[in-house]
Amino acid sequence: MEDQARYKEAKKVSIISLSVNIFLTIVKAIVGVLSGSTALIADALHSASDLFGTIILLQGLKIAHKPADASHPYGHHRAETITSKILALILIVTALGIGYEAYKVLQQPSITPPETMAIYVAIISIIAKEALYRYAVKIGKKIKSSALIADAWHNRTDALSSIAALIGITGAIYGYAIMDPLAGLIVAALILKTGISIYRQAIVALMDTAPSQKVLKEIRTAAFEAKGVKEVQDVKVRQYGSKFIVDMKICVNPKITVEEGHGAAARAKENIKDMNGDVQDVLIHVNPCLHPTAKTCDECSKYK
Repeated sequence: MEDQARYKEAKKVSIISLSVNIFLTIVKAIVGVLSGSTALIADALHSASDLFGTIILLQGLKIAHKPADASHPYGHHRAETITSKILALILIVTALGIGYEAYKVLQQPSITPPETMAIYVAIISIIAKEALYRYAVKIGKKIKSSALIADAWHNRTDALSSIAALIGITGAIYGYAIMDPLAGLIVAALILKTGISIYRQAIVALMDTAPSQKVLKEIRTAAFEAKGVKEVQDVKVRQYGSKFIVDMKICVNPKITVEEGHGAAARAKENIKDMNGDVQDVLIHVNPCLHPTAKTCDECSKYK
């Protein structure tokens, strides 16, 4: 998918998410305060973190889809991975804040149960946030955006936190007041787990970790199928945001001209980019080939 089309898809999702989260944050905060529900207030704080995260996502995606320039010859795609890391940190900080507030309520000598109106708001939040999660993940996978998927998980954890809030609020209303702040602690634990998971994935990407063996095999096969390529060696692939950058060596018949060797490399590069649209660039070093079992160059050429 072209970068600009990809950016438009991600931007559309982010704007929808932003609009829904503004509405939910305001409603949950107001009703949480009026009803006296610690769990719903915690849920409102989580939605507020989603707002902040979506704004960061929009800016990160805007930077990631800028064209390459003199200072960034490979483009700006890594901004997307950095954005995922920032979103994960927001989740972690939010979880710690919610957990602390719920803990303080638990220390109080008496806990007042919340009003019934908090239940309806929690139900609305569950439906809205789960729908947002499914939509964002679908588009995130379609355009292969780690940042968009990370932001989608903000919505999923918010849906889960709303479920916990609903259980806590309902339990508190029916005589178990302690369930409301306990639900706040459960919400915090769910958010923290997701934040740590997304953070680890971002670190893996920033460390230039190679893709799966399946992707490596497909790249090697695509290069080997190019006319003139006798052998493919030292295939190295690193992730650059949503893109891949490939380095490899190919062997060609040592009797052909430099121009013919260059042509074999060009065909290999074209095959790889046709096979995987996420490959941004391929650097190929051309070596003369002599197959281990071949005694002459002519014999070597038969192993193609």
